[in-house]
Amino acid sequence: MAPSRPQFRTYLDYNATAPLRPEAREAALSAMSTTGNPSSIHAEGRLARRIVEDARADVARLGGVASRCVTFVSGGAEAANSGLNPHFGVGMGGRPLERLVVSGGEHLSVLSGHRFPASGVEIAPLSADGRIDLDWLDAAVRKPGRVLLALQAANNETGVIQPIAQASALVHAAAGFVFCDAVQLAGRADCTIDTLGPDALALSAHKMGGPKGAGAIVAARPGFSLGEPLIRGGGQERGARAGTENVTAIAGFGAAARACLTEWSVEAERLLTLRERLARVVRDVSPDAVIFGEAAPRLPNTLCFAVPGVEAATLMIALDLAGVAVSSGSACSSGKVAPSHVLAAMGAAPELARGAIRLSVGWASEEDDVRRFAAAFAASIGRMAAGRESFAV
Repeated sequence: MAPSRPQFRTYLDYNATAPLRPEAREAALSAMSTTGNPSSIHAEGRLARRIVEDARADVARLGGVASRCVTFVSGGAEAANSGLNPHFGVGMGGRPLERLVVSGGEHLSVLSGHRFPASGVEIAPLSADGRIDLDWLDAAVRKPGRVLLALQAANNETGVIQPIAQASALVHAAAGFVFCDAVQLAGRADCTIDTLGPDALALSAHKMGGPKGAGAIVAARPGFSLGEPLIRGGGQERGARAGTENVTAIAGFGAAARACLTEWSVEAERLLTLRERLARVVRDVSPDAVIFGEAAPRLPNTLCFAVPGVEAATLMIALDLAGVAVSSGSACSSGKVAPSHVLAAMGAAPELARGAIRLSVGWASEEDDVRRFAAAFAASIGRMAAGRESFAV
């Protein structure tokens, strides 16, 4: 007889995508009934334009900038592909940037989505706790050739928070520019540009409880050039990104940004409490478990760990059958469970990295989620241990 499906599902994969917030759903559904194209000048078009501009103001407040500093795109990957080009900051009439420096733990949309020639790209090393080597960076920016640094605010797999302000100061002192992937930071910590210090940052709606299909590049100041447009055509988004705006998703994005702006400081404390309880569960069940980036500042919602001798795929399947959704790291690798380039850059042993499991909580997470994970994790690890003992006999 096939096992019965669990009555409840426990979702612990917010870093992949967060459940849609009620206010974002309401805003998106309302916008969906709007007929006009936001580029049209008739009443229907003006209504659509107002929805887009109201959302732009909400996203701008989240980044601590003026509305005209926000360019809407389809998500974090497009933001990275768009911003990481040799004309970033200098415009199409300026001398192109010659070098791109990226940390070894960046999202794949940064590592493989930029538009620099391979000969101009340098990989910045990470410490064992997952943070960029600032001494290496200081030496790198002093070399000939103007630099664009691509550095995450927080890693999507480990939750490790990078020293963005210090890195930005080093790069700016050498007349370079900084592009920051803040996709995971928004809604969990302060993501204003004045605090972080880069020239532009990327945001994604669905990571903060908005709809999939909307994101933004937030520039530090009005008139800052994002360089060569990735998508050409019409003059939408002040010529920075052609194509009719996704009014429905953008409306939900604005609502999610508004919610995050009012909640994040209190929410961060609540998420940290849940994360630490999850960590205690892991250590109670498996005292030899390794928590990646444990010594570094981390997002309050993210726990990445491995149990020696346990493969991630096996544990993920066992937890899923028990009604618990977790991840082995990034959700952007076509569903594959592959060794993490992030953990490799941190110097983690390959056999340990193959067991990496990521737990991430968010706005709808509750204490019951911790309890259900605890029961499922203990049962799964117990069965695996019993199976190994049986096989050994």
